[in-house]
Amino acid sequence: MTTSYYDSINLIERLHRQFMDVLKVELERASILDINNVQGMILHNIGTDELTVGELTVRGYYLGSNVSYNVKKMVENGYLVQERSIHDKRSVRVKLSDKGRKLNDAISRLYKKHEERLVSAGLPGSRLESMNQVLRDLETFWGEQMGVGGLTLAS
Repeated sequence: MTTSYYDSINLIERLHRQFMDVLKVELERASILDINNVQGMILHNIGTDELTVGELTVRGYYLGSNVSYNVKKMVENGYLVQERSIHDKRSVRVKLSDKGRKLNDAISRLYKKHEERLVSAGLPGSRLESMNQVLRDLETFWGEQMGVGGLTLAS
C-alpha cells in the first residue's frame, strides 16, 4: 500500500519514535539517567498541573498501558510528589517536585531551542501551523471513525 494516507500514518509513527530518541539522547547528554524519555514526556505534560494517574491518560498526556509504573518510578526518583486527595482518600494526585520542575524547565528550553532552529531548517511557524491543522483534522476524522465501523472480512 503506497497511498498518501498510509504514508501519513507511517510518518506520524516514525516521527514520534524519532522525537523520543532525540529526548533520550538529550537526557543522556545531560547525564540524567534516572528517568527515561517516556517519563520525561509525562513529566513535561504534567507541567504545573496536579492530576490523578487516570487523568494523565484521559487528557492524552500519556499513551500506554504502564502509566502507573512510570509514575511510580518518577516518584521513587524524586521527580513527582504523590498526595492523597483531601476530598477522596481513594484518589492519589501527582505533581512535579522541585527536581521535576527543574527537568521540566530544561525540556521547555530544549523545545524553545528547537523552535528557534526550525526557521533555518525551512520550517517557519506558518508551515507548522498548517501541518498542525491537518493533524487535528486527521485526529477528528479518526475519532469519528470509531463509531462508524468499516472493517469487513471476506468469507
